[in-house]
This record gives sequence, structure tokens and C-alpha cells, in this order.
Amino acid sequence: MLRFLAPQDPFPPVERALKDPNGLLCAGGDLSVERLLAAYRRGIFPWYSDGEPILWWSPDPRMVLFTDELKISRSLAKSIRNKGYEVRVDTAFDEVIEACAAPRRGAPGTWLVPEMRRAYRRLHRAGYAHSFETWRDGRLVGGLYGVAIGRMFFGESMFARATDASKVALAALVAHLRARGFPMIDCQQRTPLLASLGAREIPRAEFLRRLRALVNYPEPPARWSDVPA
Repeated sequence: MLRFLAPQDPFPPVERALKDPNGLLCAGGDLSVERLLAAYRRGIFPWYSDGEPILWWSPDPRMVLFTDELKISRSLAKSIRNKGYEVRVDTAFDEVIEACAAPRRGAPGTWLVPEMRRAYRRLHRAGYAHSFETWRDGRLVGGLYGVAIGRMFFGESMFARATDASKVALAALVAHLRARGFPMIDCQQRTPLLASLGAREIPRAEFLRRLRALVNYPEPPARWSDVPA
């Protein structure tokens, strides 16, 4: 049942999320670091547009990428080897989120409204949000960002200004997560691009069961550029 959150209200049970639209749980509240972390720990994420209240979602099924199931095509492997790309971590978070917020072709606006961008910057400063950046010739040409809690990574958005640049960042992210013992990336909803890279849908109940164990690993928040893989 959809309801509004007072500042101190807990989230309602995820099982009450609407089926149409799929996964809409509640509205209201704020985007404080504390509330965002509480939401992600429960498999809930914010997604809304300008002029709307903050909307909180937990879709069923849930799109995920298991880090041992990444599919790297021949063309992507060639881009990784031969395109002159360099991947950096947590060196240009602000630039990545601004690039992700830019309107896409055929889209009138962006869900990454200024309030959302400020919220993820706060998460980044707190050591929970991270960017993987694809550079070439000193220029940022692609990347992604997301949130890490325990040994769970929640992917948020990606962008590309050159061929395969966002996929190169994703491949680097997956390698980094494997080295750190992260088995799964939350991709939220199905897209053809994610499916082509090996992501698949699982029931929300299974996602939440896996999530509960992963977010409770004692992994302290930190800038990943300062932490060896």
C-alpha cells in the first residue's frame, strides 16, 4: 500500500509493494545518508522525477549480475585490450554522476534530479558510493557509479561517450568485486544491455534472502581508490 513517510518512520514491509507500477513501495521521507543506507539494506531504492515526491521501489523480479556470470564478448574484449582505455576508481565521482544525469537520446529529462545527485555525493564522501571511470587520452569517456554496503554492490547508472566505454568500466568493477568477495550486483530492472552482459532476473524473495547476508559483512566504508583490490 502506498503511503507517505514521516521523517522518522521505518519503511513498510517490502511485501506490500505495488504490482502496478511494479515495486512502488511508498513515497516521501528524505535522502539523508541514514535513510538511504536503511533503504538499500532492505532492497529499496529511490527513483522519481522533478515535481514528484521521493518514490521508493523494490521491483519483483529483480535484475542482478552475479560477478562470476559476466559475459565479455569478443568485441568487448578487443575494446578492453586495444582501445587505449584506462579505468580509474573514485577519482571523478562528481563528473561521473553529472554525465549519468545528462538527458539520454529521446528522453525529455532525467531521474537524477539535483537532490538525488547531492544525496549520492554525500554517500560518496561517507565512503559508500563509488565510481568506476573509463579514461582515454586524459578524457573521461565513460563510467558508472553505485553503492557498496558490506559485500553487496548496488549499481545505479552508467554512461558512455565512446564505444564500449561503460562496458569497460563494468568489467573493471566486476573484477574488483570478485577480488573483494562481492558475489552480486543489484541492477534493479531489466535492460537489453545488462542482459547481454550476463545479468538476469531473480524473484524478489530470493534477492532479499541473499541481500540480508551480504549487507551484514563487516566491510568498513572507504574510498576504493585508497584500498587495494
